[in-house]
Amino acid sequence: MEPSARTVLSGESQASAGGVSRLKPNVVGLLGVVFMAVATAAPITAMTGNVPFMMSSGSGIGTPAAFLIAMVVLAVFSVGFTTMSKHITATGAFYGFISFGLGRTAGLAAGLLATFAYMVFEPSLIGIFSSFAHNTVLDQAGVDIPWWVFAIGMLAVNALGTWFGVAVAERLLIVLLVTEVTVLFVMAVSVLLQGGGPEGISFDPINPVNAFGGVSAGLGLFFAFWSWVGFESTAMYGEESRDPKRIIPRATMIAVLGVGVFYVFVSWMAISGSGQDKAMELAASANPMDVFFAPTESFVGHWAVSTMQWLMVTGSLACGMAFHNCASRYLYALGREGAIPGLQQTIGRTHPKNGSPHIAGLVQTGIAAVLVLAFAVAGKDPYAGLYTLLAVLGTMAILLVQATTSFAVMNYFRTHHPETRHWFKTFLAPLIGGVAMLGVVLLLVVNMDTAAGAEADSLVLKATPYLVAVVALAGLGYATYLKRTDPARYALLGRTVLEETHER
Repeated sequence: MEPSARTVLSGESQASAGGVSRLKPNVVGLLGVVFMAVATAAPITAMTGNVPFMMSSGSGIGTPAAFLIAMVVLAVFSVGFTTMSKHITATGAFYGFISFGLGRTAGLAAGLLATFAYMVFEPSLIGIFSSFAHNTVLDQAGVDIPWWVFAIGMLAVNALGTWFGVAVAERLLIVLLVTEVTVLFVMAVSVLLQGGGPEGISFDPINPVNAFGGVSAGLGLFFAFWSWVGFESTAMYGEESRDPKRIIPRATMIAVLGVGVFYVFVSWMAISGSGQDKAMELAASANPMDVFFAPTESFVGHWAVSTMQWLMVTGSLACGMAFHNCASRYLYALGREGAIPGLQQTIGRTHPKNGSPHIAGLVQTGIAAVLVLAFAVAGKDPYAGLYTLLAVLGTMAILLVQATTSFAVMNYFRTHHPETRHWFKTFLAPLIGGVAMLGVVLLLVVNMDTAAGAEADSLVLKATPYLVAVVALAGLGYATYLKRTDPARYALLGRTVLEETHER
């Protein structure tokens, strides 16, 4: 039987028994958590970066329908996820959930895998940010600045945001997110109010049957799910929120459904604005982002296209910042429990004034910088190489963690709270969600040769499944080692929870 020890954090102090630090409490509300989760999903990056590829190489004209299907599946997954979040509040989120639901060994493996995913997501977003920034400055100002200059700037902004705490990051992300959503929404509403393009507004793009058409329905659906990665970050902010038992479940469902409706509507109107045939032609052209630029130019004006270009830059910045926050909090969660000796006083510490995981944030900045440098030295394109390859790698890892979380929810209520088990919330919903997530991973593996476009022959892409497996096995192996050699340390894995919501 596993040890029952745990560390329970108080709601007021920044330290608890054993000197374990906690993040600054009561600094973010419902709106802040929603905005940070949506910023992580990056609406403008998902639209301009993923939709053209989904149309040309995935579900074709049924791309909006692919988003619709993904929204339904993720909403079902979130039912179980949010039900468990009412009982367990931990900065490690999946790490804590799986530790309680499936045991500490599985929890540490999942925690390392989730940390790994978020660690590579930040440099991935630095890649697309740098590409957008380079192209926008060159196009609008005629100045050719190397992409790595923008990468350095983003690394600095992310590090400072984590150092000064989640409240500062929250305010900046809200501003950036509102602006990027607004310009896409204005385009979509303009198309709708003016009756669409030459073919009017067709309902074919949102017909679920059409999600399974196109060149590769599997690839289209995978990219649809990819566009939501980050919504689950709501649970990471429970320890810093004002009322996690109420806020986290609401924020999660708002993020899933809000982002979903937005994706479906905007992609549908973008296609309708140009007409189905023309939209497909634009998606396969040398300038695939014209899928959005063309209807924006026609229905709103050139000023909106110029604005959209800049907001693609700020939107990817917001997304990268949100992923930096996620990675820092996972590193911090692993560190404060002392999974590896000495980490409690380094990455497991919080800033004495800001209550932020400042050391973990600096470590993450260093890791991201090394990865960006490696791709730059290798001569990889910041978009096709750095962004795409690391996004595929991280997505495979996080989807496996999400699937495992679903099964953890089922077992948690079966073993810990049989009196509150529910046939749908704690069994059928997580079962459907878990199986669906595994299905998406299978879609990725089956379509691996085309998932990275121009980088299809990259060694990084070919090694992706093996890298994910190595990280997971390392977690399983190390947890097993701790269980045998240091039961006291093993007993703390994934068990640092917030007192107010502990096992209700």
